[in-house]
Amino acid sequence: MVFIILSIERGVSLKRLLKYVMKYKLRVIIPALTMLIAMIADMFNPYISKIIVDRVIEKKEYSLLSLLLLAILGITVLRAVFGYIKEYVADDLASKVSEDLKKDLYNHVQSLPYSYFDDMNTGELMARIGEDIDNIWKTVSFGFRLLLENAAYFIIATSILFYLNWKLALVTTLVVLPIAFIALKLEKEIGLTYGKISDQTATINTAAQENISGVRLVKAFAREKYEISKLLKLNNVNYDLNIEQASIVAKYFPLIEFLTNISIVAILCLGGYLVVKEDMSLGTLVAFIMYSGMLVWPMRMLGWLTNMLAQNKASAKKIFAIMDIVPAIKDNEDSIQLNEIKGEIKFNNVDFSYGEENILKNINLEVKAGETIALMGTTGSGKTSLINLIGRYYDVSKGDISVDGHNIKNIKLNSIRSKMAVVSQDTFLFSDTVEENIKMGKYDGTLEDIKKACECACALNFIEELPDGFQTVVGERGIGLSGGQKQRISIARALIRQASILILDDATSALDMETEYNLLRNLNTREEKPTTFIIAHRISAVKNADKILFLEDGEIVEKGTHEELLQLKGLYYEVYLEQFKDFNEDDREVI
Repeated sequence: MVFIILSIERGVSLKRLLKYVMKYKLRVIIPALTMLIAMIADMFNPYISKIIVDRVIEKKEYSLLSLLLLAILGITVLRAVFGYIKEYVADDLASKVSEDLKKDLYNHVQSLPYSYFDDMNTGELMARIGEDIDNIWKTVSFGFRLLLENAAYFIIATSILFYLNWKLALVTTLVVLPIAFIALKLEKEIGLTYGKISDQTATINTAAQENISGVRLVKAFAREKYEISKLLKLNNVNYDLNIEQASIVAKYFPLIEFLTNISIVAILCLGGYLVVKEDMSLGTLVAFIMYSGMLVWPMRMLGWLTNMLAQNKASAKKIFAIMDIVPAIKDNEDSIQLNEIKGEIKFNNVDFSYGEENILKNINLEVKAGETIALMGTTGSGKTSLINLIGRYYDVSKGDISVDGHNIKNIKLNSIRSKMAVVSQDTFLFSDTVEENIKMGKYDGTLEDIKKACECACALNFIEELPDGFQTVVGERGIGLSGGQKQRISIARALIRQASILILDDATSALDMETEYNLLRNLNTREEKPTTFIIAHRISAVKNADKILFLEDGEIVEKGTHEELLQLKGLYYEVYLEQFKDFNEDDREVI
């Protein structure tokens, strides 16, 4: 048992897990006390058996029998009652620890920046929050409790055995001690394998999650067989790892069983010899065998506990590895809270790099509160990267960005992001009602607020025509709605927020020209107009902006109003001609 305790001491992850456990001291103390009471009661059974053999059977003192049997019954009832309390409170403790771990892990993941999720897959995070925390639940509920219980049984039973007959106890101890060495080797080997199994589980989760989410694409391209084959290959790797784990268990468990059984044989042989020589009573031998069972049982459980603790150690290590990631973007100690934001934004010599790639170069831009800024350019020119810097979803590599005269690095993240509303190019809707999807922008929004936002987003009519109106449940990621409908719901979700800064990242690409025109007109005629950034590829979506930026290779190469850029006859003008090549010159001027 000592080697497992030392393993916990040297395992940083397990020590951190113990901190979670010790938050609930009462839930630790109660099972420990009930376990101790049940164990003390259990220690009387072998001694009562000794009395029954030595005095009732051999010396014919039958008057003691009823009292002794009543004592055994009382001990049994006592152990059952305290055993129930121990099991219930231990499970409650494990559930609390599991709850806290999930909460802390989920909260920490929520604090991580965009860049973390660029490199992390969903399946791995789900494996950490799901399977790995479940492994810890099992260990806290059963593993730690059994570890302490068996350690206590081992120590107390060994002490009693030496008290009864030190020679026989010495032989028994020498036989079972090598089990500790075997369990130590088992822990080292199986711990590495569990780490691999955990990683492979995350890989399988990722593949399954992506395949299920993209099932329509798989079917559209008739790739079912390929996807099944891919998952089977991953599953085969998982099978091989589990066989590797099983082979390690198979190598050591039979040896542990053999040594524990040999100890029982040694007790019977040597103990029987001592009884024959009358150096020990038969009742003492019976009690010795029962006490030795309390010694042997922990040794039998040692392999199983080692297996569980190794699994727990691998899971805890991966969970805390995520929790140890320091968010690259976080509030400074002297960050200020802005209760109100006007929406004045300034980019001053801003560069932005992602890894080794330079995305934005020397961006200089001043935006007044309430202005509409449009961004155009080819794919990969840096449009989305530019607007992602405003809310500090990424940090600038050089230069600075200010909002209302304050460097955004000196503003609390929640302060600025709570005053922003973003409609990303990847439209995402939750598997919930239309109303709840829109209320994500404003949790306390009334139905009147929702309808007003939907009317501005040109979404009210089609929503009211849905089977259950605002209570219609949309499928995962908005399945069942058209691209244009999803975009309009997303825009309504942003508008209900009544933010000071509104970002529309290619948010009208799925709308027809008439709907887009009406929507943009509604945005431009709002009473309290936010500072708005529009990324679009259509001239019709940007021509009424106060300022249009045309980006190329991460630089602003053209800047001005629609009319100014047409007169410049540069890249913007070329896009204009391409999109309106079927119109004559007079029609173009009207447009």
